[in-house]
Amino acid sequence: MPHVAIIGAGPTGLTAALELKRLGVDVSIFEKRPGPSKLSRAVGLQAHSLEIFKPSGVADSILAEAISFKGLIFHDQARPLAKLPLNFDKGSQLWGLAQDRTESHIVAALNALGVDVQYGARFETLMQDASSVVATVNGAHKRFDYLIGADGVFSKVRQEIDMSFDGYELDKQWSIADVRCDSWQNPQHFQAFLLEHGNVAVVVPLEAGRFRVISSTPDALKALPVPMNVLEIIRSGTFNISVRQVARYQKGRVFLAGDAAHCHSPVGGRGMNLGIADAADLAARIAAGETEGYTATRHAEGAQVLALSEGGRRMIQSQAPLKRFAVKSAMRVLNHVPPLARFAVRKFTNG
Repeated sequence: MPHVAIIGAGPTGLTAALELKRLGVDVSIFEKRPGPSKLSRAVGLQAHSLEIFKPSGVADSILAEAISFKGLIFHDQARPLAKLPLNFDKGSQLWGLAQDRTESHIVAALNALGVDVQYGARFETLMQDASSVVATVNGAHKRFDYLIGADGVFSKVRQEIDMSFDGYELDKQWSIADVRCDSWQNPQHFQAFLLEHGNVAVVVPLEAGRFRVISSTPDALKALPVPMNVLEIIRSGTFNISVRQVARYQKGRVFLAGDAAHCHSPVGGRGMNLGIADAADLAARIAAGETEGYTATRHAEGAQVLALSEGGRRMIQSQAPLKRFAVKSAMRVLNHVPPLARFAVRKFTNG
């Protein structure tokens, strides 16, 4: 079996390491951070991701902690527009769990298989030939059969293989806040608020009493049109959104996965799930000794998710009066036509 280097220990890199090791492949996983992340970028877990984690036992440990979303609530400012159900079938399942907690469950499973994440390990350069990849990590040269770049939007691996990251950046800066709150309305529902001037605010449960607030305005908490009794702000800040994808996910013996290969807006909450799927697909191919189909399969899936995510963002952020009227009218219809609501929910949760 080959020996695979994985650069980056976020959900994508950790999943790749776990699946490769589970399939009998030797792995070394390197992360430049000094230790596990205490921050949470992604939130939602789809049913397909839990299916991937079933054989390793990670699904059970995640489900013991994650919040099963009861539904989706869309608002026009503070007024409810539509309350849509979730978890009425397998295609509508969605769970909430902070990314750092998801990562901790994968790390625990990796440790049980004898693999430790090498923290404080900075990837610097790589060279490859027809039979191997030599990676420089903290000044030391290490030889592997394959290398996976799961090192995020600003991927050093992607730069090393000179892969263009085509796309664009949105003009507007977004904001985020992770908070503790003991009295939030409908605490097991994903909630979206349509605001003035095409702005939006979203509140997502992370765990009991912990919530993620995201907004297309400079201050996520101030953007909420309803009161939120915040007991503690765990993290807050601003971020920019890029919509990008590489043309190829593979160059020789080097592969890209997760945010190193694609990025998009948080609308739909698919980013982490897409990276987990990349990782599982690639791990199975490497274990089978056949990797050529990786780009064709994952690029197509990535392109579809980018199109759905960006299409959804443009729809809910439109400032055109007729479009905004149409969006709100459609949501009111969904609220009163259950078959259409179920179809829309499946599209929202699984694309």
